[in-house]
Amino acid sequence: MKNSLWKYLFFGVATLLAIASWIYTLALSRNIRQSEQQRVELWSQAYKEVQQVDVEQQVSPLVLKIIQSNNYIPVILCDSKMRIISYANLDKHKAKDSAYLYRQLKIMQAQHKPIIIDLGDGVKNYLFYKDSKVLTELSYYPLIQLIVAVIFLLVIFVAARTTKKAEEHYLWVAMSKETAHQIGTPLSSLVAWIEMLKLSGLDERLITEVEKDVQRLEKITERFSRIGSKPELQPTNLYKVIMDTVEYLKRRSPKRVTYHIIFESKEPIIVNMNAPLFEWVIENLAKNAIDAMSGKGEIKIRVVEKDKNVIIDFSDQGKGIPPKYQKQVFKPGYTTKKYGWGMGLALVKRIVETYHNGRIFVLSSSNKGTTFRIMLKK
Repeated sequence: MKNSLWKYLFFGVATLLAIASWIYTLALSRNIRQSEQQRVELWSQAYKEVQQVDVEQQVSPLVLKIIQSNNYIPVILCDSKMRIISYANLDKHKAKDSAYLYRQLKIMQAQHKPIIIDLGDGVKNYLFYKDSKVLTELSYYPLIQLIVAVIFLLVIFVAARTTKKAEEHYLWVAMSKETAHQIGTPLSSLVAWIEMLKLSGLDERLITEVEKDVQRLEKITERFSRIGSKPELQPTNLYKVIMDTVEYLKRRSPKRVTYHIIFESKEPIIVNMNAPLFEWVIENLAKNAIDAMSGKGEIKIRVVEKDKNVIIDFSDQGKGIPPKYQKQVFKPGYTTKKYGWGMGLALVKRIVETYHNGRIFVLSSSNKGTTFRIMLKK
């Protein structure tokens, strides 16, 4: 909780800094634009004075200095018929082409209203200007700042998520290896006890069932030991995997729980998978379904081929999952039970999506039941 608070606080501060910098830059651009407008207006007044000076009079040095001081604001001077009289601070080589000058004139007309220079006797000149190169670059600066800030925040967000995933992966692996280690010791003893029971003349059927459970424990230990390493996927008959797993579950499910399996294709469906891990998916979904139905109801598994995918819909008749929790059910630690770690569906998601490159999600849910959908590549 504290880590999340610090993360949001950091994002908030970074966003506020970016906005503050953006506002400051906009204010600075506005001040420079006003300053440039005043300079152009002063230049127009100096130009007017030069035009009105008689031949015998001498132009004031201050006026000449004002005219010469504009060495960075692009300007174009036109007569009343919009014919270009002169220009300044434009590309000298391009300005030899009149088409270039008139293109620049259109840009200036779009940016600012012209300054009218009344020379008297009905003669008027029009001074057009546009933002200087510095101001133009500065106007793009807030956008660049915003893009940089967004990229910066995205990098931090991705880094935080990657770190969190790495921590979760390490936790999964450590917990799985430790579980496999802890189960392994008593499991070896159970195998030895079964051999002794066989010699004691006990009912063979009872021994067979116990042996199946021990074999299942061996398979579970193997599954846990494989978490963290890339599992080997092999072309596997999906029908056989589902049927074998359900047959095992039937004997260990409450009597009032029934299984209904529907394969719409009569041909074998071959999928690249790790069978022991995928059996774990079916077991976990079945156990969750039994809990949701309070040990009474039907579990339906429907398998359909669609294009290059295989769709497995796993439905129960339980109490359903509220919409706001339908995405959270796959997160480690989420559980509605009084006892349990809330790792079952998180493990299912990991096996389907990380190890089999598939997808699993809640297709539908109501007070009449829930359907989980698994999508795998054929």
